[in-house]
Amino acid sequence: MTPQPPPAGSEQRKLRQLMAAALVGSSIEAYDFLIYGTAAALVFGEVFFPNSSSLMGTLLSFSTFWVGFLARPLGGLIFGHVGDTFGRKPALVACLALIAVATCAIGLLPTAATIGVAAPILLLVLRFLQGLAAGGHWGGVTLLLTETTRPDRKGRAGTFSQLGTPFGLLLGTGAFLLVGGLVRGQDFLAWGWRIPFLASALLIPVVLFIQLRIEDSPEFRRLQKRAADPATARAKAPILEVVRKHPRRVLLGAGLLCGGNATFYTSVAAVLDYGVRELGLTRNELLMVSLAVSAAAIPVIHIAGSLSDRYGRRPIMLAGAVIMTVWAFPYFWLVDTGSIVSILIAGLVGTSLGAAMVFGPLAAYLTELFEPRIRYSGITLAYQLASIVVSGGTPFLMTALPAATGGTAALSGFLMLMAVCTLGCAWALPETVPRRLAAAEDAAAVPVQL
Repeated sequence: MTPQPPPAGSEQRKLRQLMAAALVGSSIEAYDFLIYGTAAALVFGEVFFPNSSSLMGTLLSFSTFWVGFLARPLGGLIFGHVGDTFGRKPALVACLALIAVATCAIGLLPTAATIGVAAPILLLVLRFLQGLAAGGHWGGVTLLLTETTRPDRKGRAGTFSQLGTPFGLLLGTGAFLLVGGLVRGQDFLAWGWRIPFLASALLIPVVLFIQLRIEDSPEFRRLQKRAADPATARAKAPILEVVRKHPRRVLLGAGLLCGGNATFYTSVAAVLDYGVRELGLTRNELLMVSLAVSAAAIPVIHIAGSLSDRYGRRPIMLAGAVIMTVWAFPYFWLVDTGSIVSILIAGLVGTSLGAAMVFGPLAAYLTELFEPRIRYSGITLAYQLASIVVSGGTPFLMTALPAATGGTAALSGFLMLMAVCTLGCAWALPETVPRRLAAAEDAAAVPVQL
């Protein structure tokens, strides 16, 4: 007897479970990775580098923040190989488990006052492990989503991996606001800052749910069935094949992230430090701005991804890049007023609108640029190259440049340069939507509606 396919309702229920698990897992993963940036701006200089000046302590803190991004490409190489060879799900589960353990360990780490120089060294090690895990996570969750839905819904599905970043920032900022309101002064420096890190243990149930209830993507399962065919078999060294065959797409794909990443990390980490140290604003005021900017980005990301299914990936991303380019100098003109309302407007236009319009279609777009057999390695390498070059270094530059130049013009120039890079890369890459929608085999292979 020929086995009957599962009913459509069952498939849609599985897809909804996947989307929910992806959103929750991505949000907590982003929370784990991003609370480090908040802590680096507010706490780590005094806790782990107590013998340094305020400026030097912040720079040293942000240098450890950068280490996580330096580790991300290595994590991408490791977990990209796992994802292309053994499956998207095993790689994702391993990444989520590792980042949960590393983040909880940071919350338990003794300070420099207790164990001396070993404290910042251990902090660097744990941040490096966070970076390894984060380097592989995005590719896994993105492919599970985009390879499990039909081609004309991939943009919308991909936003559930992208939405994890603003949701994670909301969770992280909210956690620091809550803990900062309940635990004040020296108690916050002594132990209060640890609570948001220890709360990352909530990721463990998500790991178990994905391991026990979520199947690997249909695309990868088809690759397993076609393993005997050299044209479709899994690559023995996927990352080497990506570098050999698609170096241009990797570099242009990385460039797509430059503007959005620089603008985003300026809003969530650099402005927080700059506003407190240089403008005399309070920590809670600026954290509230971060909350508002993150919340406003959520619907824009989802709408942008959905619109890209209809109008193409490039037009939406080009529009976002233009907004970031035009807004680069007004951004810091508004920040330098010292007005919370002006800083909020700067973030809403630059991050919640410009960067979010680029982030929305990004997951689907990068996925469509690489063939399935090397896709995990391809998208992860592109994504993490931007992280090491732009994301991790932005808070450091945003702290060092004003001190070196005595103003923020250089910061605006940096944001504009990154936005122009995104604009140029989006222009140079091909549109993928018409080609993908014309692939009748893909549409027939994944009949699930989103």
